[in-house]
Amino acid sequence: MAPTALSAPTESRTHTKLPLKVAALASARPTHILHRTPWRPSVATSAEGSYITLEDGRVLIDGVGGASVACIGMGNPDVVRAIQEQVAKVAYVYNMQLSNQPAEDLADYLIATSKGAFDMVGIVSGGSEAMEAVIKTARQYWYETGHPERKNFIGRKLSFHGNTVTTLSLAYHPTRRLPYADILDTNVFHHVSPAYAARFQLPEESEEQYVERLRAELEAKFLELGPHTVAAFVAETVVGATTGVVPAPRGYFKAMKSVCDKYGALFVLDEVMCGMGRMGTLHAWESFGDGIAPDLQAVAKGLGGGYASIGAILMSKKVVNGIRDGSGFWLHGHTYQATPIACAASLAVQKVIARDDLLANCREQGEYLASLLRQRLAPPSKAAPYIFDIRGGGMFWGIEFTTPTEDDTFQSAYSKKYGSQKLAMLVQERCMSKGLIILGFTGGADLTGKKGDHSILSPAYTVTREEVRKIVSIYVDVVEEIFGALDL
Repeated sequence: MAPTALSAPTESRTHTKLPLKVAALASARPTHILHRTPWRPSVATSAEGSYITLEDGRVLIDGVGGASVACIGMGNPDVVRAIQEQVAKVAYVYNMQLSNQPAEDLADYLIATSKGAFDMVGIVSGGSEAMEAVIKTARQYWYETGHPERKNFIGRKLSFHGNTVTTLSLAYHPTRRLPYADILDTNVFHHVSPAYAARFQLPEESEEQYVERLRAELEAKFLELGPHTVAAFVAETVVGATTGVVPAPRGYFKAMKSVCDKYGALFVLDEVMCGMGRMGTLHAWESFGDGIAPDLQAVAKGLGGGYASIGAILMSKKVVNGIRDGSGFWLHGHTYQATPIACAASLAVQKVIARDDLLANCREQGEYLASLLRQRLAPPSKAAPYIFDIRGGGMFWGIEFTTPTEDDTFQSAYSKKYGSQKLAMLVQERCMSKGLIILGFTGGADLTGKKGDHSILSPAYTVTREEVRKIVSIYVDVVEEIFGALDL
């Protein structure tokens, strides 16, 4: 039986100096950690399945897998056993000196399940490192094959590829880049428009015409830079946090790959957030049904499911052959690359997904979650006029709001009631106070990064129908409460 959410902590258990709007997220315990939030986050003390218990006794249902990570829930006995057994065998070897069996087995599994798309694997420690490795591997490929002039990378605006300086340079989210703008590389990293039809497709355009406009823009960027200088075009298969679970329009990836093929550049997909089952298929590009596989691909979050810090770069035969004919080995490495414990945990997670047919459950429960959201947030819901879009697939869904800046009446009423608090963050905080963990993001609705509010729901692939109802019920109640309190 699922745990029952307990009452919120008393005033004495929260930071009294913090505004009330963050009280549900905060802990009074002192800390020497420089946290990523302006408040001291509450401490999780135990977790089972989709439920997390906090130090003050509250039990939360995790409706987003942390950050779309915990794909099979927490405390899975098969994964716990695999980790314990591996610790007892060999905890660490340096992969420049020795390989290890879990790493070899995990690589074999990833290639065997790729349906011929990939030939070899590089195992790293997380998503940002995976994308850093993708950039370096693409460059190594051209260096090894005698084309050192291919140094330019083309990404997309409103994208996110990681938190290293290089991946922030490749990505383009204005507010996330802002503190580091003066140290980002603008010489070899370039950007074209996002594939975000709901916001950027023109009223007079069909979907096909919109895709053709984006294809022509990418080709124009190739020609501007010099086609022989472009190393790769890079995109998130389904954009995650930045714009809130935005799949590309039909035919988009086929069109983008055609430009890469025409001029000989690599086609690269970032599936750190949307891959390894999150969209209801092992690789997110499979969910589009057009068979467009990349030359290089990054995966991470669903690879280890939160049981280990791990990521991987998947390489096509084309890339592997280019490197084999050159130096013959991968010119990228870190201390904690392909560690035995992380690989054992990851392989166990992937075996659970396959054995329990969790991708099917992911698709089934995802459809149910979406249907509930669309039903509950449709008229006569008080929130209905302010729901801009509900989109996604599998266990990966985004709810985007019409923002205050798009509606003067709403802006006035919202500011009067909630001040400068961003809508997405208010929804996130209220959900937490009622026992539900979600993610809220802002700034994904325009190219300046100043407009847009959305929520992300991405429960574990093991989620039950009852848990889906609970997640949607809490979320919708919060949204209704927020909008219902406005004087409109």
